[in-house]
Order: sequence, then C-alpha cells, then structure tokens
Amino acid sequence: MTDNLRIDGDRLWRSLIDLAKIGGTEKGGVCRLALTDLDRQARDLFVAWCKQAGCAIAVDRMGNIFARRPGRDDSLAPVITGSHIDTQPTGGKFDGAYGVMAGLEVIRSLNAANYQTLRPIEVVVWTNEEGSRFAPAMTASGVFGGVFELDYALARKDIDGVTLGEALKTIGYAGDTPCGGRKVEACFEAHIEQGPILEAEGKTIGVVTGAQGQRWYEITLTGQEAHAGPTPMPRRRDALVGAARVIDEVNRIGFRHAPNACATVGMIQCHPNSRNTIPGRVFFTVDFRNPDDAVLARMDRELREFAIRTAAELKLELKLEQIWAFGATAFDRRLVEGVRKAAAKAGHGHRDIVSGAGHDSVYIARVAPTAMIFVPCKDGISHNEVEDATPEHIAAGAQVLLQAMVEAADRR
Repeated sequence: MTDNLRIDGDRLWRSLIDLAKIGGTEKGGVCRLALTDLDRQARDLFVAWCKQAGCAIAVDRMGNIFARRPGRDDSLAPVITGSHIDTQPTGGKFDGAYGVMAGLEVIRSLNAANYQTLRPIEVVVWTNEEGSRFAPAMTASGVFGGVFELDYALARKDIDGVTLGEALKTIGYAGDTPCGGRKVEACFEAHIEQGPILEAEGKTIGVVTGAQGQRWYEITLTGQEAHAGPTPMPRRRDALVGAARVIDEVNRIGFRHAPNACATVGMIQCHPNSRNTIPGRVFFTVDFRNPDDAVLARMDRELREFAIRTAAELKLELKLEQIWAFGATAFDRRLVEGVRKAAAKAGHGHRDIVSGAGHDSVYIARVAPTAMIFVPCKDGISHNEVEDATPEHIAAGAQVLLQAMVEAADRR
C-alpha cells in the first residue's frame, strides 16, 4: 500500500503561499523574525492546521512546537520532521517554511489514504533557527541536541535587550514540556538547497550526506575618535581602517582555501558614524565555513594572527570572540540511503550533496539518526526576498520525504 501513497502538490503549494502572507514583503519575500508577533501568527496558523489534521500539540520550554500523529504502537519512539518558520529580515517564502509545510503535507496525505504508520510521526517547528534576532542560530534545536544549556539559550538578547525567554512569554509560546531528553527513532528535514548546484546540474533531489563545519566571530576594534580635519594622518587611530583591512583579509582567507571554503562579513557597526569624525570603534561579524575541520582550524588561526598584527600596527585595541562553532556533520548512513532509494523510486534525478548552510538537523543529528532532502531554488538564491522554487520541485521533495518517513516509521 505504501507504493500508492501520494502527496498533494497543489495543497502543499497553497499552504506555503498562505503562510508566506504573514510577514509578506512588497518584493514577494517574507520578514518574520523569531518570536515577534508575526512569528506568533504563523505559529498559530500552523497549530490550527495541525489540529485540523488530528494532531496533538506540545510546546517545550524553548517554544519548539511538536504536532504528533499517533502510530499503531504509540509507545515506540517517533519519526520526526520539520524545520523553522522564522526568517531573515529580507527572507524568502521557502527557507525553513518548506520543511514545516512538507511535514504537514505528509500527515495530511497519510490521513487522506487512511494509512497509519507503526510509529508515531511528529512535525516540528524549531525556534530561532535563523539567529537574525537572537544569536547564535539554531538555538532551540541546539538545546534539544544538548549543545546549549536551557538557561543560556533563554538568556540570549536581541539588539533591544529583550531576552529570548521574555519574547517566548510575550507571544504565548513558553511551553512547559522539557526540551530534549527523549528518544527519537529518525529525523528528516526537507529544505531548499540555498545554492546553485542542483539547478545547474538539472537534478531534482539533493541527497544530503552531511553539513559543513561553521564558526561565527564577533570582532571589535577600538581606536580614538578625532576631528577629520585637524588630525594628521600619522597620528590617527582609525578603527574603520583596521576593520577594512581585516574584512579584506577575511575574503582572502576564503579564496586561499577554495573551492570549499566560505568566508563572510555580514554585519558592521561603526561608531560614532559621523562623516567628519575619525571612527573610534567598529564592531563586525565573521562567518567561516568548510567541510574539513582541519581547514576550518587553519582559517581560524589565519584570522586571529592577521587581526592581532593589524591592531598592533594601527595602535588599536582588539576584541575577537568566537561566539558559535560546530564541526562538520555526517548524517546517518541508513537514512541517507533511504532518501536515495526514495528519490530513485519516484524517478527523480538526484545526487549526493553536502549542505553549505547550517540547519536544525545538524544539532538533532547529535541525539538521533538524521537525514536531509534538498530541492533546487532559482539561481541558487536564498536569504533574499526573490528566493524562489517551482511547485514541481517542492512536490517532488515532499514525495521523497513521505516515502522515506513511512519506511522509517514502519520499521520496528
């Protein structure tokens, strides 16, 4: 009977479009930052849809939402799927939301076929995956996976000093269920690729074998504010000049360790930010990624050595802090093979791929067998309002997810 199970691609697409209306932008994207009122509205809609599908709802202390469809033996550990519904400030419709809606579509399709799996199935919304409001990213899945302590995560602050825990209470999603510490049979996450490889090769499904290691840094260079006119060049302690040199070196480090390295400065704050005052303090962030932990360590060393040398040459004070890191992750071989077989069975062109982005699955993989399914996105663009994917690819990924989940959920 499992060969006849089919998702409803039109229903899945409508759900994605309806969800995207909450926080929708003029350019067709979505701005729905974690734990804002818009996030609450999206959560409420998801919960309502899941209740209509007959699911029981649980919310843990990190605000993660679990929608549970019972199995024939409900005492067995569940097979879970899901992603996140918070976005970047200029985010798209599909990043994260696709994985959540694909999971809901799996449950709806099983209901339509009157098929009950042996194990229960759960669809999860993970809190604050993006990290754009509360750093670091993947905070709640990190608590679930034992990477972060609960108190540490709840104490993360946004730019206005609001803690993650306070924001959870404000929107009514501070649950009382423990975060983590329970058995999970298998975890799957469907996601757009957020890169150009699948589209360029004409492949429909990316069988994700693992994820790159990442390191995030916060750097502050402090010099001395002074008048832009009377202050001679040799006497200046210009923090922005120092930051510019380090930023350029970050880019060079990325190119030095090509083709697999990525190096990005994505945020910069200059003080006092006045056109006729020499900048006295500059704060900026650095994001390093590589699938080889040894190379990532070399990138780290090169950054630190250059920053120390630059600060000394320009008589600046340096504060360099690594605020977040995880090593390269390999996903569960049996589940990866299950995704590969499901793609082949559905007749979709597929290839193995390593994720260049961080995902909640990276942390869940520490406590449960995990795998991911990628589908193409237009021009490989994500974290952008023009982020796009085709209904056909969205449906194909959900069908592979359905088959892989049912196989895992029917296994004793």
